[in-house]
Amino acid sequence: MALEKNVQDMIYLVSCAVNQQIPDKTLVETMQSDAVYDLAEKHMLSACVAFALESAGCKDARSSRIIGKALQKTIIYGNTMNSLKKAFEEADIWFMPLKGAVLKDVYPKPGMREFGDYDILFDASREAETCAIMEALGFVGKPSGSHYHKVYRKRPYLIFEMHTALFSNLHDEKIFTYYQNIRTRLTGDGCEKKFTREDMYLYLIAHEYKHYCYSGTGLRSLLDTYVFLKSQKPDMEYVAAEAEKLGIADFEKQNRSLSLHLFGEGELTAADLDMLDYILSSGAFGTRENHVENSLRQKKWSKLQYMLDRFCVPMRKKNIKYDSFSAKYPYFYRHRILLPVLPFYRVVEALKSGALKAEFMAIRKAR
Repeated sequence: MALEKNVQDMIYLVSCAVNQQIPDKTLVETMQSDAVYDLAEKHMLSACVAFALESAGCKDARSSRIIGKALQKTIIYGNTMNSLKKAFEEADIWFMPLKGAVLKDVYPKPGMREFGDYDILFDASREAETCAIMEALGFVGKPSGSHYHKVYRKRPYLIFEMHTALFSNLHDEKIFTYYQNIRTRLTGDGCEKKFTREDMYLYLIAHEYKHYCYSGTGLRSLLDTYVFLKSQKPDMEYVAAEAEKLGIADFEKQNRSLSLHLFGEGELTAADLDMLDYILSSGAFGTRENHVENSLRQKKWSKLQYMLDRFCVPMRKKNIKYDSFSAKYPYFYRHRILLPVLPFYRVVEALKSGALKAEFMAIRKAR
């Protein structure tokens, strides 16, 4: 697979940024910077590109805007996180920052690691108190469609996802079981908890694997792997043993191979290129097309079976989707007599948003 020039240029600049190398100015002069930025935005890597270009003396209005916004966002989220930590400590509620809230600190420069929100794991037995804390800080909570986390928003752009668990029973059974009693694996004497380096890496890979298998994941996740491995140097013997328990050993090896070869040193293998092709097509948050294709393949469904499953509403708690549906549509599940109406309500919602048309197009394209 031959990579397009804009893709090659983006990867080169991102690699320069995280490895703290100044890009070759003669190479930079051949780049279509706007096209590279547009591509980087799809993978939430525009700040890396901007930092790299500015280090080569190619500062312009777009790079200044991107870096300025990234730094401002980092500061505002950091200040809010400090307020949240203080409130949790006063209430004696244990909590643990996740993903971008931690990864931002392992990148070479503040603002380099882009994020859309902060994810926080907290004591599930203190959910009502946590909700009160978030509301006292000016956040408005809304159901996320998941029974294990709730989304809290605050203007202008603050979004905190508050998790009572790391994975749901809708995800891979081995991963769900492994992380079901995660509190016993956390370190820290005070209210703020954290993973060991090895467990943090395993969680990142397990989370990436979930998205990879569902609808795809982009280059930012792959870059997270590279930066974490390079800066934290986890014990890979421990990682290999635990990855086997999680059922993600092959994925971890291939993901690690691609990240090290793409952003570090070494030639890309055929397996690397296959994985890279899928990742490049996914963007930062995956695609509907990938989700349909993956569902049909993994569950060995026909297109008709897929559509029937999307239309059906779980009525009983033993259904694996029940918790997610009841979290997303609480009114219908509080007034169960209305549940037969819910499929039609969902269709109307999807028609209004355009999601129904997009999904039918994805189903038609599926092989």
